[in-house]
Amino acid sequence: MVQSQRDYASFRTRPARSQYLLEQFRGVLKGKVLDVGCYEAPLRELLPKEEYYGIDIVGKPDQVINLEECKQLPFADGSFNSVICIEVLEHINNLHDMFHELFRVSSQDVIVSLPNCWCGARQKVGRGRGEILHYGLPHQKPVDRHKWFFNVSQVVDFFESACPAEYELVDLRVVEKPRSGPLTLMRRFWFSSKAYANRYAHTVFAVYRRKQVQKLAA
Repeated sequence: MVQSQRDYASFRTRPARSQYLLEQFRGVLKGKVLDVGCYEAPLRELLPKEEYYGIDIVGKPDQVINLEECKQLPFADGSFNSVICIEVLEHINNLHDMFHELFRVSSQDVIVSLPNCWCGARQKVGRGRGEILHYGLPHQKPVDRHKWFFNVSQVVDFFESACPAEYELVDLRVVEKPRSGPLTLMRRFWFSSKAYANRYAHTVFAVYRRKQVQKLAA
C-alpha cells in the first residue's frame, strides 16, 4: 500500500483547486476525461487538447445529472481514460455507490478527493460560536449541503480499504495550508502525526490506477 505524503497548498477558489489538480496530476488527465461534479467546469479550459466531459446538477456541465438520485452513471464500462471527482462525494447520501461508479466507467485512472470536515469546524465547535460551512440550520432548505462529517484519518482509511481489487492506490496525499516553519514545527512536536493531520490538513487526494494498465506501463 502506498504511503501518504504531505503537500502544502491553499484553494480559495474552485479554479485554484483545478489549477492544483492540473499541476500535480497532469500525467493522469489525458484522453477522455470525465469530471464528476464539475460545477462550472474550470478544468475544461485547462485541458484544451483532451476530450473533457463534465457532469453535475448545477453550473456548466456537459450533461445535467443529479448524482444523489442516480443509481448508476449513464456511461458504459470503461468509457473514459480517467475519471475525477473532487470534493463531491461528501455532498451525497449515496457516497459509497457513486465512489464505485467512478471505477466502473474508467479504463485507466481515477482521481478522487475528500475534505477534512473537522479542520474547519473544530475551533467553532469548541468555542460555541460561528457558522460551520455546509452544516448548521439555515432558515430555508439549502440547495446543497454536506451529508457526511469525517476527518483525515477516516478519509485515508476509506481510500485505502475501499480500493477495488482491479485497481491500485498509487498516490495518496494529505494537503494543508502553507504556514511558517516555526509554527509547523511547534505543532508537529505537540501533536501526534495523526492528530496533527486531523487538526490542520484540509484535503486528501487519492489516485488509483487499473492494475493491468500499471503492468503495461511498466
